[in-house]
Amino acid sequence: MASLPSGEAAGATGQAGAAAEIAALGRTGTSPSRRSPYTRTLWGDAWRRFRRHRLAMAGAAVFLFFTAAALLGPVVYPVRIDAIDFHASMSPPSRIHPFGTNDLGQDMLARVLWGGRISIAVGIAAMLMSVTLGTLVGAFAGYFGRTTDIILMRVADVFLSLPQLPLLLLVIYLFRDALARTLGPQLGIFWLIVGVIGGLTWMHTARLIRAGFLSVKEKEFMEAARCLGVRTGAQIFRHILPNVLGPVIVSATLAVGSAIIAESTLSFLGLGFPPDVPTWGRLLYDAQNYLELAPHMALFPGLMICLTVLSVNYVGDGLRDALDPTRTV
Repeated sequence: MASLPSGEAAGATGQAGAAAEIAALGRTGTSPSRRSPYTRTLWGDAWRRFRRHRLAMAGAAVFLFFTAAALLGPVVYPVRIDAIDFHASMSPPSRIHPFGTNDLGQDMLARVLWGGRISIAVGIAAMLMSVTLGTLVGAFAGYFGRTTDIILMRVADVFLSLPQLPLLLLVIYLFRDALARTLGPQLGIFWLIVGVIGGLTWMHTARLIRAGFLSVKEKEFMEAARCLGVRTGAQIFRHILPNVLGPVIVSATLAVGSAIIAESTLSFLGLGFPPDVPTWGRLLYDAQNYLELAPHMALFPGLMICLTVLSVNYVGDGLRDALDPTRTV
């Protein structure tokens, strides 16, 4: 086979290189010489925007620190929460007792760390229940519309019109003893509080999801999915729901802080966990009669509630900005 002249060979080589470059451009959307060193994704862009939000990063660090302290604190600081020492009653903060002691001489730092487990667990569990229920209600209302939408949204309106705190107190008062006998004094009260808080805070999430579904289900890609015969469940959970998760994530972070405050309010009013379970709200309830003699008994639990809720709110603000599709990296 005769070899090509040098000029024709160079031309063939150039054409082959141009074809390869065009193929690479078609696959990646950028020229190989100008290709980005990393792959851009929506979640990657959101993470980069979130990292630039200083208050959100600080809030995330504080919340993770408090969560780790609540989980590992009783192991690192092995002081019994029920150890009574009347000689050290209402002692101020010191080297032996960094957060002081209460009226029975019990170490406040140990009780605050242990109470953080209950308060944060209630906040996360109630948030998961609220977001799950609100997502399901909003998804079905927004996707099916018509009668389903009318019925579900009227139910949400009824729940929105109910006074939450009096209803919380009424439900806790009526069913606390029965659940305590069935599931135990701690586990029964835990699930009762989680169920009541989650069952009364799902409406805002449902409205957000419904609004997103009403918008996304009319897009061109959803019309194509329906033409291709995609099942209803796949349309809801695989095609529409991932496109409306931004507001849900923001709502979930804010729901954690609201649930912690609600649990603290119930415990402060004496309708939460039993007296031997030192939640942050219960510690404030025990300290209300000693504010002048031992203000540290209320200072540290109140500070934990304030910082935890504030950090969660900052994380929610950062996620709202990071998941905003109109913002650029």
